[in-house]
Amino acid sequence: MTLVLDDVTVGYPGRPARRILSDLRLIAHAGQVTALLGPNGAGKSTLLRSVAGLQRILGGSVLLDGVDVTTLSPAHRARRIAVVLTDRVDGGLLTGGEVAALGRLPHQGFASRLGDDEKRLIAESLDRMGATDLADVRLHEMSDGQRQRVLIARALVQHPALLVLDEPSAYLDVAARVELLALLEEIATDAGITVLLSTHDVELVLRTSQHVWLAAGDGTVVDGSPATLVASGAITRAFDSRRVRFDASDGIFRLGEG
Repeated sequence: MTLVLDDVTVGYPGRPARRILSDLRLIAHAGQVTALLGPNGAGKSTLLRSVAGLQRILGGSVLLDGVDVTTLSPAHRARRIAVVLTDRVDGGLLTGGEVAALGRLPHQGFASRLGDDEKRLIAESLDRMGATDLADVRLHEMSDGQRQRVLIARALVQHPALLVLDEPSAYLDVAARVELLALLEEIATDAGITVLLSTHDVELVLRTSQHVWLAAGDGTVVDGSPATLVASGAITRAFDSRRVRFDASDGIFRLGEG
C-alpha cells in the first residue's frame, strides 16, 4: 500500500497554529522502507505521529492506497497502520508473547480467542524479530533492546498496510542496527507493506536505504535516493555545523575546525 502526502502541513493547532512542516508532497512506496532523517527539532516525530493519525494534521491529505487515513475511524485505522514509538511502554506483568498477541486486538477485540492461524502468526513474528526466547519473559524484565524487538513483533502481528517506527534502532548496538534495517527491508518486500521509520543513524541509512525523506530543519522535507540527496548537497545543508561537517566523498561525518 503506497503512502502519499498531498500538500500536508503538520504542527500544533492554536491561534495561530504552529506549523512545523508545511506543503509536503511525498511518497513512501509499498514493499520498501522509507527512512526519515533530519536534525533534532526538525519535526520528524511530529510528522510520524501525524501520518499515523495520532496527531491531527493542519492541512492536506494523508492517503494510504488512495484512502485518506484522517477520515478513518480509530478502529479501522488501527487495522491498517501499526505504530512503534519511542515512548516507554508499561506492560505490567505481560510476557513478550502476550504483548505480541495484542497486535490482534484491532482485528478481533478483547473477547475473542486466538485461533491456530493467529497463534502461528504470533510465533512467526517473534521468531522473525529474534524474540522467540522472550515469549515467556515479562516485559518489565527485558532490556530496552529486547523490549523493542517484542514491540516490533506486536506491530507485525497486527498485519498492517503501513508500519511506522520512530527511532526503532535507538537502543541497539551497531551490528543490531544494521541487522534491523536489513530485516525491515526484507519484511517490507515479503509482505508488500509500506515501512516508514525515523532514525538518527544517517551514515547507515545512506549506505543501506533506497529511499529517504529528509527534514531539512527549515520546515521543508525533500525526498530521493541517498545518492541524490548527497549529490544535491541536501545532507550537508541539513547536518553541517560549526564543528561537524558531512564529507560527501565517503558519506561520513568528520570533525571540522572550530
